Amino acid sequence: MSKKPNDVVITGIGIVTCHGTGKEPHIALLSAPAAPAPAVETEKLKPYPIHCLPEIDWSTQIPKRGDQRQMENWQRLGVYAAGLALDDAGLKDNAELCGTMDLIVAAGGGERDVNVDTLIVNEALRRNDRDRLLVEKLTTELRPTLFLAQLSNLMAGNISIVHKVTGSSRTFMGEESAGISAIETAFARLRCGQSTHTLVGGAFIGERPDILLLVEGIHAHATGEWRPLWSRSEDAGGGMMLGSVGAFLVLESREHAEARGAHVYAVLDAVEGDRGGRDGDRFEARVERLLSGLGDATSDTVVFSGSSGLHDLARREKAVLDRRFPAAPVRGYGGSTGHGMEAQFPLGLALAALALDSHAKVPPFDPAHEGAMAMPARHAVVTTVGYVHGEGVALVSADA
Repeated sequence: MSKKPNDVVITGIGIVTCHGTGKEPHIALLSAPAAPAPAVETEKLKPYPIHCLPEIDWSTQIPKRGDQRQMENWQRLGVYAAGLALDDAGLKDNAELCGTMDLIVAAGGGERDVNVDTLIVNEALRRNDRDRLLVEKLTTELRPTLFLAQLSNLMAGNISIVHKVTGSSRTFMGEESAGISAIETAFARLRCGQSTHTLVGGAFIGERPDILLLVEGIHAHATGEWRPLWSRSEDAGGGMMLGSVGAFLVLESREHAEARGAHVYAVLDAVEGDRGGRDGDRFEARVERLLSGLGDATSDTVVFSGSSGLHDLARREKAVLDRRFPAAPVRGYGGSTGHGMEAQFPLGLALAALALDSHAKVPPFDPAHEGAMAMPARHAVVTTVGYVHGEGVALVSADA
């Protein structure tokens, strides 16, 4: 593969999962002879198992206590992971480059007022005029200041304030599709020369009763003990296991990265997202079309699947991947990190780039359904399938 000035390269990785903070514990995860068991909380939100946050010293990336206090956890996690990516790329203290850096964030809604949600749910059990009930409670129980503190673009605002990233700013909202669109937009802008360096990613807190209420509205979350992604039983809930995840990447044009002597983890060759109905074989046809744009996988390819674990979708995606890439080992990374919603696609890219750069033979995350790697990979296919809608794929290659 010949190098081109407008190649999109990954030069900074900021990652937080239940396995730890920063790239070191995740390189260890990707290089271990056998995948270590994830840290999963099974009692706090019983019967729902959650991949929880590790211990974090927020002050290492958010020095001012006042900044920390005015953020909710999902904002803190995003700002923290963004700082890790900037540090890793060698840009944290470069005021000039941070001042011209573009920022693209995938964000969900802010944390809700759980007491108000509980009040509404309890009263709805006793009343039939639920439309009127909602209007009553939304106009009398919610504080305007609470709403303003939860705006989705505040994560981007706080990254700009704390890390002085003050180029253009975009925020996408909408679960997994937001993460896919954020990466796709950053890639397209860099490839065509509209940007030279971009900080892109997202964060998600899985330990939230309001999110569990949303997910369980369609009976999607797994119950009971943790199981690997492809081995989850239909007798134990819907199959999803949420995780608290922060994942940010510094993407640059090759020309810009080489001019400043940056380390290149990997090359982002292609990104595409789509969405639509999933009835019949429309889901399979759409994923097949997305994957066909990545070319044929060779023996030095690994597939990082961002499957949510939802039973039917997981089976359908795995069947497409096995058919499309019969020689490539598949790694359902959400089984080890938990499902990160908006952060899921950036997380997959971060893990893929670390695996390629460290020449890792990634261990099976679900040995009953994933084969061993015979050699370190030179290419990685990354997928994310939203638990309700949205699909995304990317191809990442080791730097030639």
